[in-house]
Amino acid sequence: MAAFAHASDPTGTSSPEPPANTTTASQRESGPENPSGGADDLASRARGTGEDAGEASPAEVRKARNVALDQPISSEEASRPASEPADPNSAAPASAAAAEADREAPTTEAQEDVAEPAADAGAAEQPPAPAEAASPTPATEADDDGPDSPAPFVLLGTEVPPATSTRLAWAPSQSFEGIYSATPVLVVNGAEPGPTLCLTAAVHGDELNGVETVRRVLYNLDADKLKGTVVGVPIVNLQGFHRSSRYLSDRRDLNRYFPGDPGGSSASRIAHSFFHEVIKHCSAVVDLHTGSFYRTNLPQLRGDLRNPQVVKLTESFGSTVVLHSEGSAGTLRRAAVEAGIPAVTLEAGAPMVLSEDSVSHSVKGIRTLLNHLDMVSKFSLWGDPEPVYYNSTWQRAPEGGIVFSSVSLGQVVRKGDLLGTVTNPITNVRTEIRSSYNGRILGMALNQVVQPGFATHHIGIQAPQEQISAPEDVPVAPTGEPEAGAPAIDTPDAGPEPPPASAEDEDFEADPAPADAIEDDMAAAEE
Repeated sequence: MAAFAHASDPTGTSSPEPPANTTTASQRESGPENPSGGADDLASRARGTGEDAGEASPAEVRKARNVALDQPISSEEASRPASEPADPNSAAPASAAAAEADREAPTTEAQEDVAEPAADAGAAEQPPAPAEAASPTPATEADDDGPDSPAPFVLLGTEVPPATSTRLAWAPSQSFEGIYSATPVLVVNGAEPGPTLCLTAAVHGDELNGVETVRRVLYNLDADKLKGTVVGVPIVNLQGFHRSSRYLSDRRDLNRYFPGDPGGSSASRIAHSFFHEVIKHCSAVVDLHTGSFYRTNLPQLRGDLRNPQVVKLTESFGSTVVLHSEGSAGTLRRAAVEAGIPAVTLEAGAPMVLSEDSVSHSVKGIRTLLNHLDMVSKFSLWGDPEPVYYNSTWQRAPEGGIVFSSVSLGQVVRKGDLLGTVTNPITNVRTEIRSSYNGRILGMALNQVVQPGFATHHIGIQAPQEQISAPEDVPVAPTGEPEAGAPAIDTPDAGPEPPPASAEDEDFEADPAPADAIEDDMAAAEE
């Protein structure tokens, strides 16, 4: 089992001894004054200054400690600050020990007072010597670690040492003080260097399968055996989650405002805060979603298949259907790709309910991805590759009434096949819904009352292989920008343009009305 870290006790008292399985991780932690690898640059950026490291400030990097993740925590512990400044904590035990030694040996203290002027005089005669002796020490230690030694991962102003798991917290800066609850951010920083994979869920607050998926993946990672870092945000839209709503409290869809605007609407500010404080620190993103408005989805990946790094992600999920989609403007996935961070959406199941089949499929897919990215060493093969669909369309109810489906998710259909019926409960007139295409059922409406034109069945149309770009490795460095030499995200050379979508192919990803408009259309974007 993995262990998660919390900050040391804000009261200054010593923290409880970590369990046996975290001892090795604790021994690997580098001291706050001598971080390994490139931690100096990360720490300087997070602190805002590299000079006054010992002086506490709001932007100072803090350090986490390991606790057993599989053990529930009390509400008191959960309410503690995510972390405390690393330098004061590390100095406190030494100061306490020195004070205790002074009390036990009063005679020695007097002798030291007599010798003190001589020591000061010696120090005054050659002030440069201590500085020259002290400076090579960190460099020597860094050289001993070697070029592949992992650096502490810095996120949300907290330094997470190698082989450490921690719970952090993110809250939009625009929220009312004391009203907005912080969103948990789970981090597992491996013992060896590698990519930084971010898993996000509940960007729409009523989509629950992703919440459980992130919990299962993160809580079962072993930091000692992990290469790279996994960041998990199980509930991005905490406002909507508390109200069992897809939207933010102002009825805006958060997944139409990324990468956000610090001076825009409330949704834009929240999106900007999350994107720049969390997403841009990662080298790949998997955004978990479900169907919307009483619709359910076959587990499927959505990504821009013109991007070679996105293709690499989609091919690494094992036996999971892939649907080509750029993503609507403002979606987290599209904003990440445009920022140079390969990203995919994993759709599975329906909103407002937990599906064990959907969660199990998603967890297995993400674990397979970790394996293909060489972040975990366990080798496994998961079924045969699923087809790739480069286009899709929705079949719609010709009349209003009660819809009853005659097909199931994943079923292959031919043109003219019966998909379902719509029955008028007053006149008892029954109307058939038949497929206009050859393809596969990727999503469908649950049996319910519908209006004429309601999208009932989502049919994927398989792509010719030549339309899919060749895969390319995911970058290791979480820079938020394409690596040197990497192809641009939206260049003509990245792959062929997708076929133009017809007016009928909304795919629940159509661009919304004006950015600040309320999305009341039942055929609004799923993702």
